[in-house]
Amino acid sequence: MQEVIAKLEGLLADVPKRFVELDEEAAALRPLPEKWSKKEIIGHLCDSAINNLQRFIRAQFEPKPFALTPYAQNEWVLSQRYADIPTEELLTLWVSLNTQIVRVIGGITEEQQAYLCVVGDEPPFTLGWLIEDYVVHMEHHLKQIFGE
Repeated sequence: MQEVIAKLEGLLADVPKRFVELDEEAAALRPLPEKWSKKEIIGHLCDSAINNLQRFIRAQFEPKPFALTPYAQNEWVLSQRYADIPTEELLTLWVSLNTQIVRVIGGITEEQQAYLCVVGDEPPFTLGWLIEDYVVHMEHHLKQIFGE
């Protein structure tokens, strides 16, 4: 789990610096009407953090396997109005949420990492896998923003 924490801490230090270098107008522009802008992608990562933070907490003490509730990603992005939020405010939200995630996962024991989680009829997976997948998902979207 220390590797995941180190990766998140690195992203928390790096992403805001790189994002503010982007042209504000370009960051707010949707490449296609049905695609998110770069700001909306950061907003989606905030929504992911909001949803996963409570999952990481609840999976530690609720009955096993812990059943995750999916969320409507596009509707969340629209409802949160990320396209209208000043970039600095959006980045502050992203950093704050992920700083708390680092704090929470830093306290999850090896035993707790093995706790089982499920989504619908999908095969079960561990809390540890869910945490690792959170970072993989984040990196996927950051590549969409920065083109790497």
